[in-house]
Amino acid sequence: MKRILSPFALFVLCSTSNVTAADWPRWRGADFDDISKETGLLKKWPAEGPRKLWTTDKAGLGYSGFSIVGGTLFTMGLLEDTEHLLAFDAATGAPKWSTPVGAILKNNWGDGPRGTPTVDGDRVYALSGQGDLICAKVSDGKALWSAAMKDFGGKVPGWGYTESVLVDGNKVVCTPGGAQGTLLALDKMTGKKVWQTAEWTDGAQYSSPIAVNLNGSRQYIALTMQHFGGFDAADGRKLWLSDWTGKTAVIPTPIFFGGDVYVASGYGVGCKLVHVGAQNAVTEGWTNTNMINHHGGVVLHKGYLYGYSDKGGWTCQDWKTGEVKWASKSLGKGAIHCADDMLYLLDEGSGTVALIEASPEGWKENARFKLEPQTTQRKPSGKVWTHPVVVNGKLYLRDQELLSCFDVRDSSAGAAAQTKFTDPEQAKQAALKLFPDLGVAGSAFNQAFVAKVQEARQSNAALFQDANWPLILAKAVAAQKR
Repeated sequence: MKRILSPFALFVLCSTSNVTAADWPRWRGADFDDISKETGLLKKWPAEGPRKLWTTDKAGLGYSGFSIVGGTLFTMGLLEDTEHLLAFDAATGAPKWSTPVGAILKNNWGDGPRGTPTVDGDRVYALSGQGDLICAKVSDGKALWSAAMKDFGGKVPGWGYTESVLVDGNKVVCTPGGAQGTLLALDKMTGKKVWQTAEWTDGAQYSSPIAVNLNGSRQYIALTMQHFGGFDAADGRKLWLSDWTGKTAVIPTPIFFGGDVYVASGYGVGCKLVHVGAQNAVTEGWTNTNMINHHGGVVLHKGYLYGYSDKGGWTCQDWKTGEVKWASKSLGKGAIHCADDMLYLLDEGSGTVALIEASPEGWKENARFKLEPQTTQRKPSGKVWTHPVVVNGKLYLRDQELLSCFDVRDSSAGAAAQTKFTDPEQAKQAALKLFPDLGVAGSAFNQAFVAKVQEARQSNAALFQDANWPLILAKAVAAQKR
């Protein structure tokens, strides 16, 4: 019996600890760049689009995005008259739990929450449209503490609080805005105030802060209508500040790379790059209107910026010079995401998703499909605004209460299923490639696999003499789930 337990124990430990699927713990991912670390993804889709795995209509109204950690998808949604923090099984779409966060945000563009939850260890943090911040347990959604932006001088922006809060070290950083201080840091365990930026008192806008290491210290970089700047993570002290002339609304998240900071805004404003040098001295780089990005986001990939510009359509911009490499209106205005050297572009008007190469050589489209079904509850002025995300070989899309998941893994990986291995370790790696959810501790697939192994131990012990047993049992679990 010990001989049987040993490979089983080894495989489960490897699949749940050492080999973990790429998590997406917050807005724009762990590195704030909106680039998934996934590889082995499809470079082209069938005419009808990638295979849909599931759709749920339980996400509630709103535009909140996704955080996906340990096989659980976290988002927010309006259920009746209350905004909720929601958790779903990322593999099946089955609801796990729902926790109230705050009162409804009513808005002509669509009621409900806008921000994306942030996952940190066994806790998840989320901000409602009215500015109610909650810390809850990842396992069951139990509320641990809450705070309100109004208690720190905050005033709800015209279209509601939309930022996705930053959890960094022992702090939760958010943007109440106002005379008491633009940025606020709370103790992530208790919700008690750590500091607020008395030197910076701009009102809150719609952009989310990021954390960077620069000039020997941890800095938080944030953007408002009037400025963008860096603030010391330890005490909120202003380290540098640059002027910005926003109009109507400032939304996209700043991008940091190699000491340079890039910001963009819509409403005709454009974009700007500055260099933060020694002792946090700011040098102006370039400013232009080549990227007038409203709210669909911009990604930096291998020295080039990609996003939708209200000036020229989908645009590739040189990071160093700000010049346009190419522009295309082959797809309508919308949001962007990057994975495996491909750009996933979402047309906000039609719900069409296009797959193009992340290349400065021009628009190179490989596939497109239209998101179906789409909601019947969206307000007439609203659109498909939730940004796409690729995690663990799956593409997640949302239109209000409808949350959908598509398989975008390269089907050629299926060849591994036909291979006969002489080493269980090779079979284990093949199984993880075929079924990434197997490597997510606590996921439905992982739990079903463990149960399948235990069943085989009792009824078919001879199976474990076959080096292919990890692949055989993983395929058996997959077949059960079809």
